[in-house]
Amino acid sequence: MTFLDYNPQKRLLSMLPRKLLQTIEGKLFQGKAIIVTGPRQAGKTTLLRAIEKNTEQKVLYLNCDEPDIRSLLTEATSSALSQLMGNAKIVMIDEAQRVKNIGLTMKLVIDNFKYIQLIATGSSALEFANEINEPLTGRKWEYRLLPLSTQELGEHHGLLEERRLLKHRMVYGMYPDVVINPGEEREILYNLTSSYLYKDIFTFQEIRKPEIIEKLMESLALQVTAEVSYNELAQLIQVDTATVQRYLDLLEKAFVVFRLRSFSRNVRNELKKRRKIYFYDNGIRNALIGDFSPPETRVDIGMLWENFLVSERSKLLYTNQKYAGQFFWRTKQQQEIDYIEEANGTISAFEFKWNPKKKVYFSKTFFKAYPNAVTQVITPENYMDFLVHA
Repeated sequence: MTFLDYNPQKRLLSMLPRKLLQTIEGKLFQGKAIIVTGPRQAGKTTLLRAIEKNTEQKVLYLNCDEPDIRSLLTEATSSALSQLMGNAKIVMIDEAQRVKNIGLTMKLVIDNFKYIQLIATGSSALEFANEINEPLTGRKWEYRLLPLSTQELGEHHGLLEERRLLKHRMVYGMYPDVVINPGEEREILYNLTSSYLYKDIFTFQEIRKPEIIEKLMESLALQVTAEVSYNELAQLIQVDTATVQRYLDLLEKAFVVFRLRSFSRNVRNELKKRRKIYFYDNGIRNALIGDFSPPETRVDIGMLWENFLVSERSKLLYTNQKYAGQFFWRTKQQQEIDYIEEANGTISAFEFKWNPKKKVYFSKTFFKAYPNAVTQVITPENYMDFLVHA
């Protein structure tokens, strides 16, 4: 089955351009390692294969899921590495987080084999980050590959086709396997949430009660886009607050969820320490609560719409290397704005409404505090520009 057969949006995944591909190709042979992290099943291996296909240089691909490859890269000497790499000019180390002391091995390659371009992938920022940060200080470019984005899919088969698929994307999300396998979305997502998502956490961290992670994930899925209280979560899943904070940090480093901080600059009664939790992918969130019903029948449509927009906007900013602060805004009097961006001295405020006919009023308190802020309401009628133009 190829992506070209996709009713009519299916295309061969290897043909689907990832925005990160062009960025990485522009960094080749500049004397630094290229590190790509991101969640499992997001397409990192496919990205490596695309780089290999596009280059005329000899490539050595090393899959660290293989025990013998891990053994060769663990505490390797310069001589052993020279023999292993042969006349390759690009060395790709896939799932590098599985190799002990991989940072030191990569440092040896960079320092002793200047003609070689090293590219490594890792399925999380857990142990991998700890392994490479110190040895590779000043020696690496680091990037993140997330599930497919609205911008990427729109550029591939057209914005009109992607707009037609909005409800499908909101329910099933944008993981590559989900996109290219219509009819199998639920099975794929249940498989992801039952095994792959937590694999690195359980492998590299001391998790005494794995079921706590699962309870926390379910609780977060039910409260997605809402302000979360660590104390309330701790009481709900019957652990202490420190455990909740630690597990949330692990889930962020595994690219399952991310947090937005509250925006506060001028107003005394603005909430300053609250956080909202979002999932990187709507399909993962829906699999956790076991609800794949269509948007028009859902009581949580507002949550679904907000999570979709914030996660897709985050992908857009990151993959296009646009740097902006991302926040929400709320006061003690319950005045609130869904989403705030601050970039280059400009504050932009957004409200998200699934029903385009619903009246929206931005807080006078907000306007008084930030008179130069730009405001916009994002609905299904105008959302595409918000997700394709950073």
